[in-house]
Amino acid sequence: MSGAVPELPRRLALEGCTNLRDLGGYRAAYGRRVRFGLVFRASALGALTEADLLALGRLGLRTVCDLRGERERARMPSRLPDPAPDVVSLPIEPTVGASLRDILEHGQATGEDVVSLLAEAYRAYATDKLPQYRALLALVAEPGRLPLAFHCTAGKDRTGFGAALLLTALGVPREVIREDYLATNRFWTGSGLLPLTTPPAVAEALMRAHAPLLDAALDTALAGHADTAAFLEAALGLDARRLAALRDSLLE
Repeated sequence: MSGAVPELPRRLALEGCTNLRDLGGYRAAYGRRVRFGLVFRASALGALTEADLLALGRLGLRTVCDLRGERERARMPSRLPDPAPDVVSLPIEPTVGASLRDILEHGQATGEDVVSLLAEAYRAYATDKLPQYRALLALVAEPGRLPLAFHCTAGKDRTGFGAALLLTALGVPREVIREDYLATNRFWTGSGLLPLTTPPAVAEALMRAHAPLLDAALDTALAGHADTAAFLEAALGLDARRLAALRDSLLE
């Protein structure tokens, strides 16, 4: 994997959160590397054990950014160490569930059907939901907010796109960003999230990260901008000064 070291991404093994990862270590702009211990991506934090809470506490998190929708947060409130970090909600409501139920009720859904639904969600991340991601990157850039963790339910789609945008801003190559995104397929178990009656092909498509979806979403986000720098400034508020400050904060 070009630009990465063999042990990346660095996963933090917890019992109740199988997809918690440090975004550090990746080769970024000008030969620099992303610092460890500053930004983490995760799945839901509602099933953490007491041992998990102790491990999470050792990260010294100051901020947790929750990308889940309102009902998701209500169904599984996060468990956080004491003293608790500041929790910031930037809700991106899930859109696949209702459409999936509809196609399951009206016939046998296929894996292709599910990927098509996910593609619609990813297009929304890259267009309508960019303000939430702009707010996420502003939090990462804000003095005193780090270390910071951001998460959704699986830590796969909404979180995966957010991680991709942040790593893009730091100058990490696309192929490395893609590999970080796909690491969910090795780490996330997703146990208990789907009904036992879910068709195997549907379950497989829902539970996996799909590289073409991420690539298409990033291409959609960048479309209409002269280059990546223009996109970062216009869509994410990272002009040259803010981008340099973000990189100085997160890169070594």
